[in-house]
Amino acid sequence: MWKWIPVAVGVNVLLGVPGVVPVWLLWYYVSNGPLADLGWTRREPTENDGMLLWLLVVVPVNVVFLLVWWLANRPVRRRTGLDPRVYWPAGALMALVPTFVLVFVL
Repeated sequence: MWKWIPVAVGVNVLLGVPGVVPVWLLWYYVSNGPLADLGWTRREPTENDGMLLWLLVVVPVNVVFLLVWWLANRPVRRRTGLDPRVYWPAGALMALVPTFVLVFVL
């Protein structure tokens, strides 16, 4: 049971590397749309295509990534024996590690 914990961490961190793209797309959409409308961020001055185009890109990319992440984690979660309420949030945080590294290092 415990030998699967490093496998779970490895799977989630490795999936987090391509997961940088969906996180960036989501941030770009939110910062140029709803957050800019609230005045919390400033719109990209060259962004004049409208938000529907971005929504048509952001949603499928995020859905595909979440589906791959979920399908890869299902068998690993069963083998770890951890409670799902612990495993899934911990797995999501591990998948965000590469994004945090890019944000804080670059």
